[in-house]
Amino acid sequence: MEKEIGRGDNLRSFIFGVEDSLVSTVGLVSGIASVGAPKDVILLTGIVLIFVEAFSMAAGSLLSENSVHEFRTQKEVPLARSFFSSLIMFFSYFISGFIVIIPYLLFSIATAFVYSIVVSLVALFILGMISARFSGLSMLKKGLTMALIGGTAILIGVLVGSFVHNI
Repeated sequence: MEKEIGRGDNLRSFIFGVEDSLVSTVGLVSGIASVGAPKDVILLTGIVLIFVEAFSMAAGSLLSENSVHEFRTQKEVPLARSFFSSLIMFFSYFISGFIVIIPYLLFSIATAFVYSIVVSLVALFILGMISARFSGLSMLKKGLTMALIGGTAILIGVLVGSFVHNI
């Protein structure tokens, strides 16, 4: 049972890290790109977000997982017990964030804007399918759910960027 909980923690960290990175990074970068910011500002903002949030998410994962383990056992648990899961969170966030940034390195802003969103939605769909595969659920339904929820967050980033830009 304990091994299963550990694998569940690792899966949760992976899914959460990839999903949050794709959604947060593409939402922020798209919001900034949609208002005509120069490419260097878009890249700088995205890269700073990826580095800061990857560490922040890993730290949050480490501390929250540790708190859950302490709650379950009602005794102090060493942070090292949750360290591997937090590393998964860090690297899944860090690597996934660059999926969003790469189009801005390769294409014009207008083209990168579209590619970045499309690639992120496809990656979210695949992530949902992976999650469903591990859980024995409908891969299509989970993929669509993940892409729809992530797509909503992306839309919010673009709308907020446009709204703030127009005030």
